[in-house]
Amino acid sequence: MHRGLNIFAHQILRYSSIIPIKGTLFYPQFNPFTRRANGFALFRLFSFTSVHRRVPDPDDPANLMKEDGVSVCSQMWIENFREPDRIVTNLTSYLRRFELWVLAYQKVCADEIGTYMPRSSITRSALEDLLALRNAVLDNRFKWGARLQFFIKSPKDKTDYESLSKRKIKAILTTTQPAPFQDKLVQEVLFMILEPIYEARFSQKSFAFRPGRNAHTVLRVIRRSFAGYLWYIKGDLSAILDGLKVGLVISALMRDVRDKKVIDLIKVALVTPVITSPVDGGEKKKKKKRKYQKKKVLAEDEPKPDPYWLETFFGFAPEEAEKLPSWGHCGILSPLLANICLDELDRWMEGKIKEFYRPSKSDVIWNSPEGEAEQGNTSWPEFVPTSGPDKTRKMDYIRHGGHILIGFRGPRADAASLRKQLIEFCDQKYMIKLDNESLPIEHITKGIMFLDHVLCRRVVYPTLRYTATGGKIISEKGVGTLLSVTASLKQCIKQFRKLNFLKGDREPDPQPCFRMFHATQAHTNAQMNKFLSTMVEWYRYADNRKKVVNFCSYITRGSLAKLYAAKYKLRSRAKVYKIGARNLSRPLKERKGQSPEYQNLLRMGLAESIDGLQYTRMSLIPETDYTPFPSNWRPDHEKALVEYIRLDDPKTLEEQRSCIAEQGLVSPQDYISMLVWNYKRNAIVMDQLSLVKSAASNTTGDHQLSSSNHENYDPGSREEEEAEEGLHASQI
Repeated sequence: MHRGLNIFAHQILRYSSIIPIKGTLFYPQFNPFTRRANGFALFRLFSFTSVHRRVPDPDDPANLMKEDGVSVCSQMWIENFREPDRIVTNLTSYLRRFELWVLAYQKVCADEIGTYMPRSSITRSALEDLLALRNAVLDNRFKWGARLQFFIKSPKDKTDYESLSKRKIKAILTTTQPAPFQDKLVQEVLFMILEPIYEARFSQKSFAFRPGRNAHTVLRVIRRSFAGYLWYIKGDLSAILDGLKVGLVISALMRDVRDKKVIDLIKVALVTPVITSPVDGGEKKKKKKRKYQKKKVLAEDEPKPDPYWLETFFGFAPEEAEKLPSWGHCGILSPLLANICLDELDRWMEGKIKEFYRPSKSDVIWNSPEGEAEQGNTSWPEFVPTSGPDKTRKMDYIRHGGHILIGFRGPRADAASLRKQLIEFCDQKYMIKLDNESLPIEHITKGIMFLDHVLCRRVVYPTLRYTATGGKIISEKGVGTLLSVTASLKQCIKQFRKLNFLKGDREPDPQPCFRMFHATQAHTNAQMNKFLSTMVEWYRYADNRKKVVNFCSYITRGSLAKLYAAKYKLRSRAKVYKIGARNLSRPLKERKGQSPEYQNLLRMGLAESIDGLQYTRMSLIPETDYTPFPSNWRPDHEKALVEYIRLDDPKTLEEQRSCIAEQGLVSPQDYISMLVWNYKRNAIVMDQLSLVKSAASNTTGDHQLSSSNHENYDPGSREEEEAEEGLHASQI
């Protein structure tokens, strides 16, 4: 073999003056008669042999991921917020973007297995299956609710569906099963495409099932905007969340989206029936009680169930936030579709608010013909001064899911008239029959229950005159009203009773929570501390936050004390508090014999530290949060989007250039010094333009003063100037 190779090389060296390579002639740069040049030519020949490069495969998943999925989503949000009123026609192009499918796979896997899966850890087979699912959706081969045939399976699903018995196949096909993994992927992709489109269009009056908005936002808006209203309509439209006709949903969707592929996907998801287990009307079979039940061992990729404290807090969900819409096979798309349908009601109510507004000049707080939102005392919006008999008629509206709240400042007849129009609107648009009982009109003095908080009014009286017999009110007429948002203690007791934490109404008696019987004292206390911290956050904006949280702490502490009394055979709560202290931080069962004490074991790391219960005293509970809430409030992500779009606009750059040319640049230190000096001098706050102009005028005056003759200085003119400046400041 070596000899053949030498002969082959010798022949090449003999005739190496011209070497053809890939259809062209290669001329060596060195002398062809030298052996060194011929060797270099041979080296170039073997080094640059023609290689047939493979053309990139368009169906290769690695070649389709050209961009990050998060950046694609961000671009969609920016485009829709830049042009919120345009009709979207081409969504199939986003449906083809494989980056969105990979991002949806990561999000759904995080829900399935409980951990985030980076893109680098996704297997090649999973990417190929994901590409097959995308192609099936684009080619109309995807079917919602498939039970046995899947394009892609969950990472934790190890079932071999081809080897299943007929009995198991029948059970899968006829009983209620969780949504398939591939259905969740398609729902997630559609949600990522549709959410930015409608979030730019939704009304600012709706707060449920939207990012950055929650029940706390509703309570803060009520405290900010509903002061001074006398009559309220509290409506329950949760029947819409149970489901609407497919035609109504599709027509509402097609107001802004005209893409046939996306519309057909959602329509098929709504029409395809969901298979559920039949309800047996006969006698129920008695379950045999097992003497000993083995503890369930979770698989490696199986997510842990919700902890006890979280289950307990979910039991406190108010009526308005309890129902979650689920339409057909839409899954997480259902809340978005419900908001799309109810957005027509929000827009209709916004028009009615403008029609209803009738300003009165004699009104103290709302007297502007335009109905500006910033009227009144913005630092204390709950207080409304008493007006004359001719008051401004005003109305406001808010919606949380399927529950609405409308406030009126005016006669009850106006509220009754709007209720009649609202019933007709819901009958025409949503084909829902409402009556006066489902839309009751209530006065503020009775207390309005919304999101487990009671809206009530307190009358503020003038200053008391103290005499020898005690305080006496100067005038029975109040100077104004104060809107109070308080947590309902009655509703709190009801929720605790539902969770078996107490019994009785007038004198609630805590009951032991036996679900934590087998847990250690440290683990039980930690669970209840998390629950109490969550309750403190839930009642953050309630006026009686300290009172209601103190009651929750009392019930929780009493329940744990009864549990420990039964577990450690201490007979009474008093004995538990005596050993374990008021916050149950001391160990209730110490080891007998020669073992060290608890403190020594804790120091050596052989014992688990026990955290005492929080908020055992009223002074430890934080105060109510009265942070001012702006009238034009928007979530942080929307603020960032609007600011980015504004800065990206060329007009903004031109405005900044012209502003700098007119005003010049002012350093932050100079600006703050001018602001402080101006406030000390005139006791008013001025904007940046006024500050710069005043600073420029002061500088000019100083130059003129220095150039003038000191002999012509007149003290009287100086006093006149100061008087004029003071008059100008008072006018401002």
